Amino acid sequence: MTKDLEVTERGSFSGKDYHDPPPAPLIDAEELTKWSFYRALIAEFIATLLFLYITVLTVIGYKSQSDTKAGGDICGGVGILGIAWAFGGMIFILVYCTAGISGGHINPAVTFGLFLARKVSLIRAILYMVAQCLGAICGVGLVKAFQTSLYVRYGGGANSLADGYSKGTGLGAEIIGTFVLVYTVFSATDPKRNARDSHVPVLAPLPIGFAVFMVHLATIPVTGTGINPARSLGAAVIYNKDKPWDDHWIFWVGPFIGAAIAAFYHQFILRAGAVKALGSFRSNPNV
Repeated sequence: MTKDLEVTERGSFSGKDYHDPPPAPLIDAEELTKWSFYRALIAEFIATLLFLYITVLTVIGYKSQSDTKAGGDICGGVGILGIAWAFGGMIFILVYCTAGISGGHINPAVTFGLFLARKVSLIRAILYMVAQCLGAICGVGLVKAFQTSLYVRYGGGANSLADGYSKGTGLGAEIIGTFVLVYTVFSATDPKRNARDSHVPVLAPLPIGFAVFMVHLATIPVTGTGINPARSLGAAVIYNKDKPWDDHWIFWVGPFIGAAIAAFYHQFILRAGAVKALGSFRSNPNV
């Protein structure tokens, strides 16, 4: 009987038979005829709505409870640690709930990185981003509807560059933070790793949520932590003040650059995609 896991002579491990899945087509019009595609869009919309509702409400609640001018306690509320947990915890929950339906992106930067790696088609990537942005706007809109006075007074959870930091520093923070997140997404969902370790798909949401948590701890003091253009857009649209809009480009350019670097690093360096492609080219007798 063949063992599920064998140790080769070189000391490496060979588990289940594995073949790289074919890349997603650039444009797949057939997707538009499938209910599963629209179900995935709805899942992305609702997940991003819930993500923004819970997290922005947590931010505003902390600011109101720690506002000494309004009778709060300087040490009141959940603090930065609690805010980071809210963002990371919600991503863990929502990725777990939606991964089997839409892939659990909940972030245009994640979708962009997966598109560059040919994991999703262009049509799916664009419509996912639209659904995510609309969900974010609706989620923050619910927060404002329920907490109108506190929402306006405490900044609406909008991302902007903190005083004392240059735009370059803010951009760098968003690039590195998004790289950490998207790199974690690629590593946690790597199909080769899933084929070898049966427990990986179940645990995948956990490291992704922890990545969001850790990045928030590091960058909340700098930019309020974007690493998710939909999150930044939703808060900026509903809050609609000059400062968040002036800095808003940082929260699109930074995450998209970070996602692109992470996709390149994982696919072409760690997974040696470029080397495999070159080797295949050289070994083709018809070339």
